[in-house]
Amino acid sequence: MSRQVNINVDASKVTGAQEHLWRYIGYDECNYSYIPEGIELLNKFAALGDAPYYFRTHFMFCTGNCHGTYKFGSTNIYWENEDGEAVYDFTYYDMIIDSFIKTGNKPFVELGFMPMALFDRSYVRSVEGNWDNYSQYKEIGWTCPPKDYDKWHAFMEALITHLVERYGAKEVETWYFELWNEPDIFYWSGTAAEYCRLYDYTEHAVHAVLPSLRLSGPAVTGIYEGGRAQKFFRFFLGHCRDGANFCTQEKGTRLDFITFHVKGGGFPFEMHAAKAVPSVESLVHQVKLGLDAIVEYGYGDCEVVLSEADPDGWAAGGVYDNANMIFRNTEYYATYVASTYEKIDQLCGQYGIKVRPLAWAFMFPGERCFEGTRTFTTQGIDKAVFNMFKIYGSLGDEKLAFTSDGAEHLDFLEEPDIGVKNHSQYTGEGEETDVSGFAVRGKNGETQIVVYSHNNDRDLKEEREVVLTVAGLTGDCAQVEHYRIDAEHSNAYAEWLRQGSPLFPAGEQYAAIKARDGLEKLTGDQKVAVADGKMELRFTMPTHGVSYLVIR
Repeated sequence: MSRQVNINVDASKVTGAQEHLWRYIGYDECNYSYIPEGIELLNKFAALGDAPYYFRTHFMFCTGNCHGTYKFGSTNIYWENEDGEAVYDFTYYDMIIDSFIKTGNKPFVELGFMPMALFDRSYVRSVEGNWDNYSQYKEIGWTCPPKDYDKWHAFMEALITHLVERYGAKEVETWYFELWNEPDIFYWSGTAAEYCRLYDYTEHAVHAVLPSLRLSGPAVTGIYEGGRAQKFFRFFLGHCRDGANFCTQEKGTRLDFITFHVKGGGFPFEMHAAKAVPSVESLVHQVKLGLDAIVEYGYGDCEVVLSEADPDGWAAGGVYDNANMIFRNTEYYATYVASTYEKIDQLCGQYGIKVRPLAWAFMFPGERCFEGTRTFTTQGIDKAVFNMFKIYGSLGDEKLAFTSDGAEHLDFLEEPDIGVKNHSQYTGEGEETDVSGFAVRGKNGETQIVVYSHNNDRDLKEEREVVLTVAGLTGDCAQVEHYRIDAEHSNAYAEWLRQGSPLFPAGEQYAAIKARDGLEKLTGDQKVAVADGKMELRFTMPTHGVSYLVIR
């Protein structure tokens, strides 16, 4: 099926600033940061044109062997001597932070989770022996409140003092700091009130050392109407605004920015799962519900970071755990990001709030090629989604007028059952394809246009004829570069399939796959006539694809 989509850009009309809202990345396994594969990927992000990128990781305070494994990491930053006195060891913590700084990026510091020597054992059953104690710690101890809030306070003071001494106050104040992760679910064994208590002690400690430090919470899971995360989120905002401060006994608590999470779906371990796909609309609806609460509680002037904003909720799962994870290997992941981020940018304008989505994806060392984990690279090969970030990184800062008659508008946010898609076997079948995008003025005056096509149904294969009209140009001729992400371009996965899907490609086979992992052009550069300041381009868009046009 082929339908025409008409897109109009006015290169002479600036409509506002184009926020580079995509410069936020995260992953569970903090110890992956400093291994060679981690450094390689950090360097790739640092090489993008709008670096630095901000990196958030879990388990930064945890106790263990300081070797990263799926869904766990450790630094041994805190322990206690025989007299019960705190001892701080920043060796591995510094290695992680250094990996961000030395590659030209910045930390998004997650303050968590609870060290083994500091967690409150009243939350767990009594066990004996080192093995049982550590097993219990890895199962639940790291999720517990501290046994002594004054010790936690001193720990936070010591940490920030160390960071300021090592990196300088002017550097540290450019970072983001966030307390904990998803305290509304199993990441926190305490209550909402106990989380607020931890936040109050943390806020008092960190700002006593560095008043200009930016601290946030509560990093709850996806917000649904009447759901647990929404109740927790509102409780926290109300506490910060009006509650009795657990540390100072004064009214309220300082909150510098706000975080919560949004996911487009969930794919659990199910080896023979029926087809299911993530929903763009459900994710964006969660953003709206979070922003509604933020405005209601009077925090509409705060920056918001969606400190996990993803198609689904299990980064370490792959196609061998659930076949639906296949989309992460393909151009679908890139178009999903393009569609959701563009709609989040629209919400920024509607609410007058700066919202930054953070992609919870990195890399996993030793995995099978195209494992299907939520990553930007596999065995050093860039996935199609990373090419989306290469496009983002090249863009300028001035938004230009852009309209598309194939765009999905935000009126879906008013649908009464929009959140259900995230909790059902949703296939996306029967829905209209979203063909939209945005345009900016490049750093050297060029016109940069991003056009994406996305449908939640990953199996839908249609084509649309795009008629792109660009007004506001000067001269009688323009040079056009046209880059494309689709099933055959900027997509090493397609070449991997052609090579026979080797689990561990090597030699010429690896080289052939790697050669297709960059951002590729759809056509050769063209010279297009400009008449009365206008030019027209026609091209075909598949259901899942991104076109990036640079007009000089």
